[in-house]
Amino acid sequence: MRGKKKQIIKLIFVAAIVAAIVYTFRDSAKPIAEQLKQTSFQVILAICAASVLYELVEGWITYAFARHYNPGFRYLDGVESAFYCSFYRVATLGSGAGIAAIYYFHEKEIDYSKSTGMYMIEYVIHKVSIAILSVLLLIFNFGFFKQNYSSYLWMLVLGYGITVVVACFLLLFCCSTRFHRLLLWLSEKVNRKLNGKIERQKAQLAEYCGILEEATRDLLRDGRLIFTAVLKNLLKFACWYSIPYLVLRAECDLTLFQGMAVMSLTAMLAAVIPSPAGIGSTEFVFTLLFSVLIGTGLAGSTSLLYRFATFVFPFLIGAVVALNHQRKKRIQRNS
Repeated sequence: MRGKKKQIIKLIFVAAIVAAIVYTFRDSAKPIAEQLKQTSFQVILAICAASVLYELVEGWITYAFARHYNPGFRYLDGVESAFYCSFYRVATLGSGAGIAAIYYFHEKEIDYSKSTGMYMIEYVIHKVSIAILSVLLLIFNFGFFKQNYSSYLWMLVLGYGITVVVACFLLLFCCSTRFHRLLLWLSEKVNRKLNGKIERQKAQLAEYCGILEEATRDLLRDGRLIFTAVLKNLLKFACWYSIPYLVLRAECDLTLFQGMAVMSLTAMLAAVIPSPAGIGSTEFVFTLLFSVLIGTGLAGSTSLLYRFATFVFPFLIGAVVALNHQRKKRIQRNS
């Protein structure tokens, strides 16, 4: 009886994932497929290679952190976790990637609390690295932005301003026990005013602060680990941010660093527009900014290829990885 219940729960879970995937790709599947047909094999190969390199570096970052808790954690485990999370990022419209990562780390003999802390530290470094790279690209391409995007000055200020503020907030949330105490004090005051209506959220905040403080003691004291993680993140983003250049290098005189700079601004602005997994917001901002340089038609078609390389292709590989992961677990249970 219990086995039947488990099977029914699994079937419902799989059906929910399939429904989410169908919903996610309901509007974009056909335009992406048509655009791929019109694109040369060399360009498709190049953007897929950039996509895979992103995940390989992501796995490298995870490998470095996870070995701190489990020396037996392999680089291949890190890569598997990267693609595994890519699958669940799409299947759950962005909300399940973190849960999938924590679950995967736990399966690799890392406690749930340590897995949660490690993922949160990785996420903070990920966001801080975005801010660092965006500022560097702005500095090196300031004349280019001034020449082409002077009428979009408000977007530049909004994009870079929000990114830096978020990065600073995450750094404080990650590293400062005083900031934790301030947040807990504020949550206590708000909870009293609301007559205890946010008691659960307040307790959750206290739990997260405790987890982060433990992770900070374990991980952030290793300066070399953090420094190399930032460098790896810069390399990781360079893979995705170079995709517009790989698509457009035969179409216009856009340089690699100019393309990366515009893509960096695109990613920052799309991140502040509320949408599930960035669907729609990325294409909108991408087309808006790149149309200044290459026209609306070419910018729109390039945005579809960018979506394929950063969203669809990792998801397809991730689906194979997730299925294989489940198959290996089933074999282990039966042996």
